[in-house]
Order: sequence, then C-alpha cells, then structure tokens
Amino acid sequence: MIFISETQIFVAIALVLYNVNSLHIIYLQGGLVRGENISLASGRHMDVFRGIPFADVPETFMKPKPHPGWDDVLDTTEFKDICLQVSVAFNLTIGSTDCLYLNIWVPHNGSVSSDMPVMVWIYGGAFMIGSSMGTHILSFTQFSGQELADRGNVIVVSIGYRVGSLGFLSTGDPELAGNYGIWDQQAAIAWVHRNIRKFGGDPENITIFGESAGGASVSLQILSPHNKGLFKRAISQSGVSASPWTINKNPREYAVEVTLAVNCPTDERMASCLKEIDPVALTLAGSFNLSSCAREPIVYHLELSPVIDGDFLPDHPSKLFHNAADIDFIAGVNNMDGHAFTSIDVPGVNIDLLPVPVEDVEKLLTAYTKHKGDAAWHAALSLYNSTWEPTPSQESIKKTLVHIETDFLFLAPTQAALKLHADNAKTGRTYSYLFSEPSQMAGIFKPFPQWMGAGHTDDVPFVFGKPFSAALMYLAHHRDLSGYMIAYWANFARTGNPNEGELSAPATWPTFNSTGQDFVELNSKMNESYVGENMRKPFVDLWNNVVPSFPDIIPE
Repeated sequence: MIFISETQIFVAIALVLYNVNSLHIIYLQGGLVRGENISLASGRHMDVFRGIPFADVPETFMKPKPHPGWDDVLDTTEFKDICLQVSVAFNLTIGSTDCLYLNIWVPHNGSVSSDMPVMVWIYGGAFMIGSSMGTHILSFTQFSGQELADRGNVIVVSIGYRVGSLGFLSTGDPELAGNYGIWDQQAAIAWVHRNIRKFGGDPENITIFGESAGGASVSLQILSPHNKGLFKRAISQSGVSASPWTINKNPREYAVEVTLAVNCPTDERMASCLKEIDPVALTLAGSFNLSSCAREPIVYHLELSPVIDGDFLPDHPSKLFHNAADIDFIAGVNNMDGHAFTSIDVPGVNIDLLPVPVEDVEKLLTAYTKHKGDAAWHAALSLYNSTWEPTPSQESIKKTLVHIETDFLFLAPTQAALKLHADNAKTGRTYSYLFSEPSQMAGIFKPFPQWMGAGHTDDVPFVFGKPFSAALMYLAHHRDLSGYMIAYWANFARTGNPNEGELSAPATWPTFNSTGQDFVELNSKMNESYVGENMRKPFVDLWNNVVPSFPDIIPE
C-alpha cells in the first residue's frame, strides 16, 4: 500500500485552491500525479497528463495486472514509449514492453471542471502497429486531444495497448489464449471509470471511440460481458466486430509459423517456450513480408488479431449484441476506405500511365468469393460491372477495384453491425454515417488519383481538430468540417444524441433502424440534404446476404 503523508495531501489541496483553472497535483490510487497546465487561445485553460500508468509492465502473454503504485509525485508531462512493434518497413522493432500508459486532456472554463463527459480513444494499426499519441509531424501530435477537448468541452483520454505478437498471438487454447491487447484496452477503460472523477470527469458518462483496428476494438469492447457498466456510448470509425479482418478464425496455424520462426517446439511445450522468448524476436517473427501479398489480397495476411477466447469473447461477436443493448452506438465508413488496401493488392490503381485490365477486377472478386464458388463470383461481377460503359474506362475499372475493397472490408460489415445493434437495442440508440470529404492528396501528390475520395484514416484529423491546430495544412472548408464532426462527436458523448448538446451541426442526424437504415453524409458542403438511407444497398446486400446464401465450396 502506498503511504501518502498529510503534507503531500495539504500541498495538493493548496495548489488546487491557488489556481481555479488547474488541477495541479491529483491523488490517485497509485499515488500523486502532476500534469501540465496550458493556456488556450479561447481564454480557457487545460490540464494535460501524459504517461499515467494504468497497469503494471505486462508479462509476455499474460493479462495486464494492476500497477503497484509509486512513492513520489509522478511527473506526467511527457509521453511514454509506444508498445513494442515492428517498424513501418517490417524489418526492425520500435517501442518497449513497458507501455501501458494513458494520456488525459481536461479543459477548464473559469473554474476546475466537474462531471464532464469523457471520450476514450483507441488507436488503429491493423492490430500490429500504432500508439496512443500517433505520429509526430513537427510540433503536432496526431492524436493530441487538445482541440477535441477544448472545442467539444469534453475530457479526452488516449490509451496504449499491446500489438503484434505480444498483443494477439494465440494458440487457440487457454495456455496462450490471445486477446492480450484487447485486455489492455479493457484495463485502461476500467481505470478511467475508477479514476476519472479525480480529473473532473463523470464515470457514468464515458464514450469509447476508435478507428480501423481501434474501431473494431471499440465494437468488441461493447460486446464483452466484462465491460458491463464501464461506459455508456461507443463510436466505431472504419472498423467493427463483423469486419472480415477482425476475428482470426484459425489462430493456431499462424502461431505455429511464429513458433517455428523462434525455434520453439510445436507440441505441448509450445506456449511455455514462447513465453520465454525475447519479446523483440517474437515481434519480428509475427511480422509479414508485403511482397508475399502479390498472391492474394493483403487482408488475408492480417493474422494477428482478436480471437473468440471463451472469456473476453465467450461466443462469436454476432451472438453477443445483447450485451450492447443499452449502449448508444455510432458506426460508419469513408467512401473510399479500401483505397489503401487496393494500392497494395493492385498497385497500378494509382499510376495513371499504367493500365489495369478488367481481369484484375475478376481476380479480386475471385479472392473474396472463392469459398462460395463460381455462382457467387458471377453474382458479384455482374453487379460491379453493371455501371460500366460498354468499353470501361481506366477510371471506371480502378474505382471499381477500390469500391470492391471498401464494400467487402468496411461498408458491408459496418452495416451488418449497425443492424445487429439496432435489432438488439433496448435503450441504446444507433447511428450510421458516411465520410465523403475528398482526400487532400487527390490530384496533388502522387500516388493519389484525381478521382480519389475519402481514404482510410482521412476522417481522423477532422475528429481531432487538426484543421485548427495545423491551420497552414488545411483550408477554411476543412475547418468547417472539423467543427461539424467535433460537434456531432461531443454532443453524442454528452447526451447519446449527436444532434443534442452544447454545439450545433448543419444537419439533423437520424437514428438507424432495420427498416429505414438512415445515415448522415459527413462532408464540408453538408446541409440537411446530406441525409440518406440504405447506403449502397445492392452492394451491401451482395456481401451480407447474396454471397453468404451460396453453399460453401471450400471452408472460408
């Protein structure tokens, strides 16, 4: 037990009384922490805490454990190491195993805040890479919560979690069950629920939100029985539990590959041997070679992901939506979310001078329907080429490839998850969106073609207010859109309704239900006319109903 002296407590109280715009030193379960107080242009103040431990240094392939605490006042003014992971080139590692930390942004307006809505960010990165602060460009931090917290008048928290082999390797049995990164997220959410009142937050009004693998993680967190009562709302951006890349259906097969790569036996000694291997070696062994993706889509190489472990996920996600019956839920996609994946699967999609043959469309559809056979393939091809000219242009072919990846990897599964949530909802409300603001890189920087829409991750800077904090990199209409998204996200976090709260937005966002399936289109030009229904219905039906209706030719 950590002993806090009367003097320490007196100092903490005195500092709070000295400046009503700052929390200064906070007394937590583990000990005292000191953050940084900054002045904002709005005349408000903000306390920022970087690198608060929410769990102890994790043991290899073990669930996170409570932090033992600290004796002195913990300085939390610098970000901590990211979790150990492969570099972008997949041939080196960066980060540390000591990485279970979180960061908090608390805005104040005239007095120290209290009972504020709380938003907990879970980053993406294919469950292989990423960090709670994201990339650094000059003095800007990708996931800095400052603008969202200030403009939305909410507390923002970003959390770290293990990725790659250390976070998601599984043998498919209890000895090495997997989901360690998901348990890290759950431990961080539970820490926020226990401690956020000390920072002025309302533990009964917590929203978790994330993008890509982070969005899928959010979707899984709302389904787990271990999270009952820990949060009230959730936002999944470009990733849900139903995404074909979220759940690893055969984890042991990949675990054997990693095991052989680090010279461990694959018999009953497998798990115990892996736990003794150097974490760096394990992380490198769980990487993959992009050149191997030429034979099939990259999605089939994302084999380090969550599993149905009988614990965090006691059943298939589609059967767990009753656990989210009272959770308000927003989910959506970007209109060209699949572009980044198509760029790897069919590199010519981004090269104007390199023609892409119709056969590439046929090959991609073959890869995604192979377990259902020729009939499913013909159904898919006839739908996707139905809008082509008699002799399809290169733009038509390339855009179709991007739409196939977007529909299969993101749109159809997101619509499926929304429907499951709406069908199982009691008090929980359901909202759907399409983000369609064209990429800033379209037609300006190669390899982004002129026709490029909103690519994967293009929505994230707008949620975090980057058009305001990095104004020279954006135009005025980008700031309009960022303001809209902050309003919707913060209103939702405050009330469970993106239309109701302290901020106004340009269109009334309708709820999604099984019959109407309404959505809002997020765009810098948006107004009340940017509300629709049945998003790309024929294509959603293709992947969610038509293709599954054919009998399996080979196991999926």
